[in-house]
Order: sequence, then structure tokens, then C-alpha cells
Amino acid sequence: MHEPDALTRELMAENETLRARMAYLIEQAERNHEIMCRHQAFDLQIVGASSFPELVGTIFRTLPVISELDIVTLSLVDEEADIYTVMHKLGVDFEQFPNLLFCEQAVELGFDLADGKRLRPLLGAYAPAQHCAMFPHPPAGLQSVALVPLMRNTRLIGSLNLGSTDPNRFTPNLGTDFVEHMGSIIAICLENVISNEMLKYIGLTDSLTGVYNRRYMDRRLLEEIARARRQGYKLSCMYIDIDHFKRVNDTVGHQGGDDVLREVSARIKAELRMSDALGRFGGEEFVVLLIDADLEAASMVAQRIRASVAGQPVDLGTGEQVAVTVSIGVAALSDFERDHAIEGVAQDLVATADSALYQAKAGGRNKVVTVA
Repeated sequence: MHEPDALTRELMAENETLRARMAYLIEQAERNHEIMCRHQAFDLQIVGASSFPELVGTIFRTLPVISELDIVTLSLVDEEADIYTVMHKLGVDFEQFPNLLFCEQAVELGFDLADGKRLRPLLGAYAPAQHCAMFPHPPAGLQSVALVPLMRNTRLIGSLNLGSTDPNRFTPNLGTDFVEHMGSIIAICLENVISNEMLKYIGLTDSLTGVYNRRYMDRRLLEEIARARRQGYKLSCMYIDIDHFKRVNDTVGHQGGDDVLREVSARIKAELRMSDALGRFGGEEFVVLLIDADLEAASMVAQRIRASVAGQPVDLGTGEQVAVTVSIGVAALSDFERDHAIEGVAQDLVATADSALYQAKAGGRNKVVTVA
């Protein structure tokens, strides 16, 4: 058998190289197709997210896996803390999302906000001093990062921050089309879900005073009783009524009465914790749920509210002042029997506080009465 000549050997080697190259390209094409399919599935997931926690949870849970990243954080511009406040009131537990960050001004995100300039992702080496706001809890060995601007109608609403321990993962000369596409979809989803949550919140609040409405309070009461049963903490309820409110309306008119309702609700709210819930039940009546508070603690809060309202006249928009007092009934959850329906327990708790309120009004008003 003849040994292949030099030309043949050269052709065979070249053929082997081409085969290896072809195998590599096929492997890369299959890998890229797999990545594309994973990201398409991710896009469908976030587009289908119906709530704020579902959306951000999907981003933090799925994106690091499908993109092989060591950390993903999300920074949102929240100038008046409206997003944080509304989401908190809707029950979002921010402790579940340590990589969800808020900033007051868009300039804090580090992009060049010069007029008319298109914002592009910032890719490069991780610099702790420069990137500490975007990665407050960086993983060990973080080497390269990509800060992707989230834009809606030329407005910067936040930044998607990607980090890797591979120093070559994000370099300044890397193409950004893919992460820009991902950022645009996330920005749209964020804007939509935040708008929907805001509308949901508006539907659960009283338009005059800004506190919760009865629909929300009825739902929240059921949730809190169930949680109190599970976790074994105390739950108290206050029923508050503005004394002689009809006389206030007759004296200063309905506009003056609206001013009184707004101011009284503000003074009540000032005495409460963020975890508590204040709702207007209708007319001049308010109900407060005090979370993890027994009857004694709730009575002390009620006395502070009573003193706050009575201590200073309410300034009306007309420049007039009107003296206002409230009567308050206080009750605490005592029925922890799990075989009792929560709906019935909730009705009994509010009814007991209402009965205590009736006693406070019968006893001369501007009083707090507690019922054990």
C-alpha cells in the first residue's frame, strides 16, 4: 500500500480541520438556538406576568439561569417612592427581592442623560466603587458587568444590571443588540405591570382621603386573621367615628366637611405603623387593623389618635378652623379556633369594635372604649 504523498496528506489535514470547524459551527449554532429558545420562553413568561412580584420574581429566578449569569439586579427610578409605597400596600414582600433596588433620580443609574442622546448599555470590568449602587451584594469574584438602560418613550425608568465572574463576558467592544432587545421587553413589561398595580391600588382606596376603602379592608381583614392564626400573633381592630359630623357639615358646608375627613384620616395615619391598615368604611367612619398588637397596645394607639384629633382645630380651605373630636371602639382578636370560619370571625371582630364605639359615643363622645 502506497504512503499518501505530501499533497494528499495536506488535503487530508485540511479536510480534518474543515470537519472540526464544521462540527464546532454546528455545535455553536445548536447552542445559540437553544439559548434563543430559552430566551423566547423567558420573554413569554414575563409578558404573561400578571403582577409586580410575579414579574420581578421571574426575572431574578430565570434570567441568571438561562443567560449563565452570576448576578442580576434591577434598579427602578422611583422619585416620590410611589412604586415602593403602592407595592408595599398591595402586600409585596420586598425582603423576597434583595436585588430589587430603587433610586430617587435617573442620574443615579450612571448613564449619560444628555438631551437627545440615545442610551446604550454600559459594558466593562466590574469596579466596586463605581458599581456598588447596582450591586450592593456582589458575588465573590465578580469581574464584568452590563448595565442595560430600561427606556419607555425616551424616559429612563430603570436599569437591568447583569454580572459575571468571567472577565470576558462583558467587554466594551461586545455587541449589545441582544441585551438591548431584552431590556426593551423588560421595560415594556415593567411599565405595564406597574400601571396595572397602580390601577388596582386606586380601586382599593378612597378617592377623598387616600386611605383604603371598605372593599380592601374586608379583604385585608380575612388575610390578616388567617396569618395571625398561622403565625400566632395578636390582631386588634379600631372603629373610629367623627363626633357630630352632621353638625360640622351643617356649619362649614360639605367642602369643609371634606377637609375635616382628609385631616382626620391624616392624623389617624400618623399614629400608625406601616404594617397597620386604615380604611374609610363610609361617611365619617374609619376602621384600623393593628397588626401584632394586643388590646392594651391598641388602646394606647387609640388614645394617641383621640388626643391628636382633639388637640388642635382643623384648618379649612377657607381659612376657618373647626374643632373636631372622635370616638373610638377597640377590640382584639380572641377567636383562634381553626374550625371557625374566618368570615364569621372577621365580622365578629368588627362588630365588637363597633359595639365599643357605640359605648364611647353613649358615654359622652371624645372617648376610647375597649372590649376584651
